[in-house]
Amino acid sequence: MSRCSLVVTTLLLLIALAALAAQQLSVQVRSTSLRQRPSYLGPVTTEVIYGTRVEVLETRGPWRHVRTPDGKTGWMHDSALSEKKLGLQAGESDAQVAADSDELALAGKGFNEQVERTYREENPQVDYTWVDRMAAWRVTPAESQEFLQRGAITPHEGGLR
Repeated sequence: MSRCSLVVTTLLLLIALAALAAQQLSVQVRSTSLRQRPSYLGPVTTEVIYGTRVEVLETRGPWRHVRTPDGKTGWMHDSALSEKKLGLQAGESDAQVAADSDELALAGKGFNEQVERTYREENPQVDYTWVDRMAAWRVTPAESQEFLQRGAITPHEGGLR
């Protein structure tokens, strides 16, 4: 075998190994945002649904720069991803899907429906009218971006600091 063909064969082997080694992760929440930068305040480019396999291009702290099957790239937080290959399958019963991003955030703070119910039972004198109203408010990514721009707020990379 000539030296040139040995080099070409070695390079092809390395490329094939690199392609096999590319880390693939699955979205483990109902839906998550693909963001322009590694921050919860980064502009959202698209939504990615449960079970979608993404290729990891780069890791920066708890954020992953990923590529979706349709070629879109952006940043996702580790909490929305799993190493397991996930997917929805038709069956006799409803599929058990993972928690959505809001539920994960609340659970990370130790707050869930049971904790709220217990607190309400132990504190019946507390008026929850405004808490319930605020819980129902929804702010779109576009509204968040407008708020940041109007206030000249520049979030640090990686989230809120």
